[in-house]
Amino acid sequence: MIYGVMKLTIGGGLKTVFRPWVEGLENVPAEGPAILASNHLSFSDSFFLPAVLDRKVTFIAKAEYFTSPGVKGRMTAAFFKGVGQLPVDRSGARGAGEAAIKSGIEVLERGELFGIYPEGTRSPDGRLYRGKPGGLARVALATGAPVLPVAMIDTEKIQPPGKVVPKLMRPGIRIGKPLDFSRYQGMEGDRFILRSVTDEVMYEIMKLSGQEYVDMYATAAKRQLADAAKQEAEQEKAARKQAELDRAEQDKAAKA
Repeated sequence: MIYGVMKLTIGGGLKTVFRPWVEGLENVPAEGPAILASNHLSFSDSFFLPAVLDRKVTFIAKAEYFTSPGVKGRMTAAFFKGVGQLPVDRSGARGAGEAAIKSGIEVLERGELFGIYPEGTRSPDGRLYRGKPGGLARVALATGAPVLPVAMIDTEKIQPPGKVVPKLMRPGIRIGKPLDFSRYQGMEGDRFILRSVTDEVMYEIMKLSGQEYVDMYATAAKRQLADAAKQEAEQEKAARKQAELDRAEQDKAAKA
């Protein structure tokens, strides 16, 4: 009931205002379980994709969205529940991964659609990063559900980090043909199989999105960018301090 209301209000509003274009809707099964494995460019990805689908799709969201105190916290929790998000405690990396896998399996066993971002986090620069094998592949092999590669297009341009007011433009969504990994079912304990399945899905996402592929995890890329920004800030601070010292020496020399 709540999902239906949210679908009409939020989904309808997004489609009216942003007019997202979509290709490959015919690849989404009318019924039965399926995994939608998407690249991740923006916070809004989890809203634009469900907005264009006739069926409910469930994504994983961090538990903090559901447990924040106050009126705003309750409204946020209601919103995320309404749009089909499931809370997962990410305080422990391994625990979070196991909880996400368990939740995904439960969604698929109910015959529903499960959405997942194999990169594990948003791309820091619009490029496509290496998929993490622990989630997507394990859920796919444990359930036998088909995997549909999905490419979100230009969603990062609508509301870049730090921007409050979104830019009115048309994002795009491409949904690829389902990938069948039933030949590997029961082999979810083999890390080489998990890697192979994940890489195959990421390759299909790359073809759909046209993104440059980077063979490293997005989390590592974010750390590198943060370290580089910190180093640049320290260098600028040192340069300003040196400039102040130089001016002080010049003033001292002028007064001598």
